[in-house]
Amino acid sequence: MIKRDLFKSMRTHLSQKEITLIIGPRQAGKTTLMKALEWGLRQNGEKTLFLSLDIETDSRFFASQVSLLQKIQLEIGAAKGYVFIDEIQRKENAGLFLKGIYDMDLPYKFIVSGSGSLELKEKIHESLAGRKRVFELGTVSFEEFVHFKSQYRYENKLHEFFDLHPAQARIFLEEYINFGGYPRVITAETRFEKQKINAEIFQSYIEKDISYLLNVQKTENFTALVRLIASQIGNLVNYSELSATLGLSHETVKHYLWYLEKTFVLKKVTPFFSNIRKELTKSPSYYFCDSGMRNYIAGTMGNSLEGSDAGFVFQNFVFGLLQKHLPVGLQTINFWRTKDGAEVDFVVSLGDRLLPIEVKFQEMKKPAVSRSFRSFLNAYKPISAVIVNLSLEQKTREQDAVVSFLPFWKVSKAMEEFYFENA
Repeated sequence: MIKRDLFKSMRTHLSQKEITLIIGPRQAGKTTLMKALEWGLRQNGEKTLFLSLDIETDSRFFASQVSLLQKIQLEIGAAKGYVFIDEIQRKENAGLFLKGIYDMDLPYKFIVSGSGSLELKEKIHESLAGRKRVFELGTVSFEEFVHFKSQYRYENKLHEFFDLHPAQARIFLEEYINFGGYPRVITAETRFEKQKINAEIFQSYIEKDISYLLNVQKTENFTALVRLIASQIGNLVNYSELSATLGLSHETVKHYLWYLEKTFVLKKVTPFFSNIRKELTKSPSYYFCDSGMRNYIAGTMGNSLEGSDAGFVFQNFVFGLLQKHLPVGLQTINFWRTKDGAEVDFVVSLGDRLLPIEVKFQEMKKPAVSRSFRSFLNAYKPISAVIVNLSLEQKTREQDAVVSFLPFWKVSKAMEEFYFENA
């Protein structure tokens, strides 16, 4: 099994009364994680029950709160026990259903999971306010992927391994970016199998989340929008142009993009600005939560780093690293563009501290700061800045900022240091 970083904090939360709620994209490994938690509890002699609304014989127990409690009491008894419920988004009014059971103050701990449907992310969150802790499980991260591929020989010393074996780091990078982080894709042995599995995952998403749960009737229009976004990751998105190209209303395009965010397919990045007259403040850009899914949709799986958009594909990868290694809710990630054409790929804000980040899909041999990057440093006077590349690690000073040139495998460490220095 691929070890997931979220497992330890979830296992610790089993001792808390509040509901453990796991959300994330389809087939990211939520059920596997829950099964691992259940196995550990059973090994310690605890009583457990695992139910899934994807299984017809299980779903009948969710016809009412009474029928579910009867099943729990039959299997666990009236004493302490752990109840695992998978695919809760299939239950209508699931939030109110769980709230009612939780408020009975029963001796059972509930661990609940579901894919990122609107039902799960919105209504359940509102109904269970103060009664749950949310754990978001994405697809396998780059670090989790490398640990699995290297058979966990370099846990806690991954940076040292890459420093000594940069060529191997590049091999891991290319495989991860090309095929992505879905567990089934990672464990598939051939390129054909990886492509087939990504196709199955996307089709399941369209049929179950978009068509069934979200009631989108014309899924071909929805799919066409996803393909357009896949072809322009990291670029400014013009809603009017998308609307005209697809023959959809402006509002429908915005709603579809909102759905894609809520179902863990896309992440929207908005502009950073302080001078509205000089900087672009309206058009956002989008990145995919999983690069393999993006490449499948764009038709470049297996050779995504060979085309003209390789730089943006690498940028998408770095965005994922930034998101993983900065605390949710305590920071924002934007991009910077000016009307004069100057741009910086990412600007991380933590309180009043700014960290501009430039991404270069290059084997840099010596430090070089672009005119655009220098413009940002001059305008905002940050004390530090980062330029991510494929190989170079070196520090230089530009104006009043210390500019760190970092190979991609050092991004996580740099983000953690930035947070702890400014928390």
